[in-house]
Amino acid sequence: MKALRWHGVKDLRLEHISEPQIEQGKVKIKVEWCGICGSDLHEYTAGPIFIPVQAPHPLTGEKAPVVMGHEFSGQVVEVGEGVTRFQAGDRVVVEPIYACGHCEACKQGRYNLCDKMGFLGLAGGGGGFSEYVTADEKMVHAIPDSISYEQGALVEPSAVALHAVRQSKLNVGDTAAVFGAGPIGLLVIEALKASGASDIYVVELSPERKAKAKELGAIVIDPTEVQVVEEIHQRTQGGVDVAYEVTGVPRVLQQAIDSTRIGGELMIVSIFEQEAPMQPNSIVMKERTVNGIIGYRDVFPAVIRLMEKGFFPADKLVTKRIVLDEVVEHGFEALLKEKNQVKILVKAE
Repeated sequence: MKALRWHGVKDLRLEHISEPQIEQGKVKIKVEWCGICGSDLHEYTAGPIFIPVQAPHPLTGEKAPVVMGHEFSGQVVEVGEGVTRFQAGDRVVVEPIYACGHCEACKQGRYNLCDKMGFLGLAGGGGGFSEYVTADEKMVHAIPDSISYEQGALVEPSAVALHAVRQSKLNVGDTAAVFGAGPIGLLVIEALKASGASDIYVVELSPERKAKAKELGAIVIDPTEVQVVEEIHQRTQGGVDVAYEVTGVPRVLQQAIDSTRIGGELMIVSIFEQEAPMQPNSIVMKERTVNGIIGYRDVFPAVIRLMEKGFFPADKLVTKRIVLDEVVEHGFEALLKEKNQVKILVKAE
């Protein structure tokens, strides 16, 4: 079958590899759509970050080259011995986190913080940029007929956004600021709306992404036109309750901290490629909190229910659809060059 494999920085290869075979406890899925994630883009331009290179990943036993893609939907074509929750023909998405089940984080139910944590599509075990993939039954979630396969490919990134909001101190009626209106930033807007935020401010440079944020109901602030922190403090009479950093740009970190009120909170959602400077006194003197999240846990069912109610809409967030043969030039490279792109979905056929 065709599969996109990571060999190194700027070295993605569409190759023919063996189709995965069904195993006990696993579900075999024909991939329908797979989204290109910001994490995928980081691996393309600056990896390895999550991809194992020097030694095999402890849970998959694989190292580069690995098949990429972890935001995907598809249809079950075969189930292994012992699988009881799924059968051929079921429409599904995959929660692509590997966890050992034995470390302290796993014992606490925080499997996304597992000492050996990895992602299907980054750490081995197959990936969504292929025709077929297998996954453990526990990683698979059914989607109803009312959710399209395109919409299903947004469940995974939407789970990141919802987990970020759930882990924050946001209460119904609170104000929020989102720094960065890329795919995850836009999904954070949706998660904030679903969670009852009142005013949602979005800091963004790109005209196209500003338009998307405004379309989703956010109040847009352009950092080239105003002093961001002063503007947010003026509009909110002292700062937002919670800010979400979703750019990964080092200089933005301090702005995001300073945009919050006394006792406010910053949630770091980004993966940073470089160290980011910050002034600890800005936290200490206002008794602010800085928190962070990685991935998600126990939120896929909630995301799917919210999608049934119209949140995280694919028709507003997907800006391009391509086929697997086009994934590098019209997918990864397009995201680097075309600032009007938000979410690009790849048809796995």
